Amino acid sequence: MRRISLYFQIHQPFRLRRYRFFDIGNDHYYYDDYLNESILRKVAEKSYLRANEVMLRLLERYEGFKVAFSVTGIALEQFELYAPEVLESFRRLAAHPRVEFLAETYAHSLASLVNRDEFVRQVEQHKKALKDHFGVTPGVFRNTELIYSDEIGAMVADMGFEGILTEGAKHVLGWKSPNYLYCNAINPRLKVLLKNFKMSDDIAFRFSDQNWEEWPLTAEKFAGWLRDIPPEEEIVGLFMDYETFGEHQWEETGIFDFLEALPGAVLDTTDFVFSTPLEAVRELQPVSEISVPYPISWADEERDLTAWLGNELQDEAFQKLYALEGKIRKIKDPAIRKDWNYLQASDHFYYMCTKFFSDGAVHSYFNPYDSPYDAFINFMNVLSDFEIRVNAAHAVKEGSPEVARLNKLLKEKEKELKAYEEELKKYRGERASRKTVRKRTTKKSAGGKTSRSTSGKSNRKRSSSSGA
Repeated sequence: MRRISLYFQIHQPFRLRRYRFFDIGNDHYYYDDYLNESILRKVAEKSYLRANEVMLRLLERYEGFKVAFSVTGIALEQFELYAPEVLESFRRLAAHPRVEFLAETYAHSLASLVNRDEFVRQVEQHKKALKDHFGVTPGVFRNTELIYSDEIGAMVADMGFEGILTEGAKHVLGWKSPNYLYCNAINPRLKVLLKNFKMSDDIAFRFSDQNWEEWPLTAEKFAGWLRDIPPEEEIVGLFMDYETFGEHQWEETGIFDFLEALPGAVLDTTDFVFSTPLEAVRELQPVSEISVPYPISWADEERDLTAWLGNELQDEAFQKLYALEGKIRKIKDPAIRKDWNYLQASDHFYYMCTKFFSDGAVHSYFNPYDSPYDAFINFMNVLSDFEIRVNAAHAVKEGSPEVARLNKLLKEKEKELKAYEEELKKYRGERASRKTVRKRTTKKSAGGKTSRSTSGKSNRKRSSSSGA
């Protein structure tokens, strides 16, 4: 019995507004709310809601149908803000026993490449979000853009995951097939499930291409390709963006009809069954370790990191951003922590890519900038303001020399003020005391004169009386 593992990624970044040089230090809000809401609403209506309806129907119709999703933390935040009905539809899917949700970085970041502590923090934050929203605890990990290396796999194993998904890159596999389960070269306990990029991309990228020799693609034709796979090959990983359905491939292309017909064609005409990633890594035995000394991904022709870190613009922005991590770790300000998540989204670096030809067309999709240079300038302006806020917050937290000097000065001034207050109290007390003494003296003096005057008058009265 052979398996198909069907997995979909769901992610939307918080896109930045046009942030000018003169905004630095004056305006700390970085996001284009209108653009973010309009794009999310568009994709929700064209893709997410419609695809989720189809998935729920397929789960009801076919007992053997299973599917896996990975939703980034910042996508979940956008669903809450702009499309709560999408979040509710994913909750209905999460409640189904044949649906699996995978862990990943909360911010869809590249933290695994540069900072272990930040990587672990984001994974834990994402696991908490999955628990809070869907009540699930993931057992399989999917790194941002399927980025993987032996070292990353070892970190994922240390976090307790049983398996990880990545690209079945030709330059890594050589003569080997992606249609087997492998294990991590450093920690063999971590199972590695690979994407069959050819069959995945036939759906995700070539489905509507009328110049493609296999167009039109039907569920029956696809099932026939599965039957042609050598019988000893155990599992086919079909991994793709969820926006494939309705957004990358519009409804008019017949993509939803294909999706709805695929499980029946597979289950009725092949010896394949559907399997979630966790089932696959628990029930299959790895055929060997897979050695990936340098990171790979599922992006572009090269299947490497050049989509995000392939030019000087990207490298400078990346290094400047992650240089702040040590300070941010000590800051508890929720606004700074939230912006830190949003600015780490790999999309910001993807927009700075200077590739051309076929890969360039992919990089322009949902790109709010006119050029990679505009993307770089805008991001660096935002990052400059963010750095000012981080440095200010960190200085207050840690006490920089300047802040220490100011604090010392303030304490000295406070002491002086207290001394002045004591002196003022003393002076007021003395003054009050003098006033009291003066009042008593005046009273005494006034009392003596009155007595003498009264006595004189009485004597005169008595004298008059006697003369009479």
